[in-house]
Amino acid sequence: MPLSLQSPPCATLSASIQKGRWKTLAAGFSVTPLPAVNFSLRRSIPRILASASSSSSPSSSSLEAGENNELNAVSAFSEIVPDTVVFDDFERFPPTAATVSSALLLGICGLPDTIFRNAVDMALADSSCAGLETTESRLSCFFNKAIVNVGGDLVKLVPGRVSTEVDARLAYDTNGIIRKVHDLLRLYNEIDVPHERLLFKIPATWQGIEAARLLESEGIQTHITFVYSFAQAAAAAQAGASVIQIFVGRLRDWARNHSGDNEIESAIKSGEDPGLALVKRSYNYIHKYGYKSKLMAAAVRNKQDLFSLLGVDYVIAPLKVLQSLKDSPAIPEDEKYSFVRKLTPETATHYHFTNKELVKWNQLSLASSMGPASV
Repeated sequence: MPLSLQSPPCATLSASIQKGRWKTLAAGFSVTPLPAVNFSLRRSIPRILASASSSSSPSSSSLEAGENNELNAVSAFSEIVPDTVVFDDFERFPPTAATVSSALLLGICGLPDTIFRNAVDMALADSSCAGLETTESRLSCFFNKAIVNVGGDLVKLVPGRVSTEVDARLAYDTNGIIRKVHDLLRLYNEIDVPHERLLFKIPATWQGIEAARLLESEGIQTHITFVYSFAQAAAAAQAGASVIQIFVGRLRDWARNHSGDNEIESAIKSGEDPGLALVKRSYNYIHKYGYKSKLMAAAVRNKQDLFSLLGVDYVIAPLKVLQSLKDSPAIPEDEKYSFVRKLTPETATHYHFTNKELVKWNQLSLASSMGPASV
């Protein structure tokens, strides 16, 4: 007889997430669970992009044959990843990569008919977790099992990598992050998920970046998130993070209501959007100095943002932007947009960083490796 649990256990896990058990602070910003990519299983639907793997050749991406629209045009330069929180959106924009997080688990608990519900129910029925002594240890065990079970299902649905959120309460604990990633990786091993299909999403605190450096040295791929300054991006690149994620729109929103940040004010003074400027600067730094990291631009708010970032490795775009691109024909460059690649490894080699800037960032990177007392 197949095992099936009713909603109360999932409701308990859901209530714990809603109460903020998986929240903390990092780098001066609130590290709350991000909207995750949720799907429904429609295997007959064609995928619109190539794998979000370690390959850096977005030109290999493919849309539906014969479509001459802006979405097809921009996908020749950057890998476009749908940012969706609605299960039915899988039909319109099949994702190539995914994130499994506490936010996704919360959504699953609220949608009992989703294909992922069994993954959560099986985790909640795990006897090894139920036998633990304390409520906290049991809940942590259930959560780890659930997030890995769902991650395992996602690996079967998307061709690229699945990023697994690391408990944000560990944002300032390097050893805690490493232990958590090892625990999650052990659970993934139990369900035969290959390491190369996984990323582990870690907040861009100094402790998180140091954890990424140590994990990458073990061959474990990391995904640094909540990057809001160039110092964070540079340090993450020096640490060898596989993916570095910058939130373009969030940085812009913050800049509108705050002042006093030299980096942001410098961008505004030169007529640049601070979010777009950070992505461009980080991309040029990564490619000028030969770091392996791939750069991901998230919180893209409109088509012009996307056009300004053509060439960045990954762009997470909301459905309204993707739909607008899909509905707009790709008119030749002399009539509308030129769809010129704005970011390239070749032009990055000519980007100028002053000696003063390089010394400052190297000092910050050194301080991060020595711990919070030195920062």
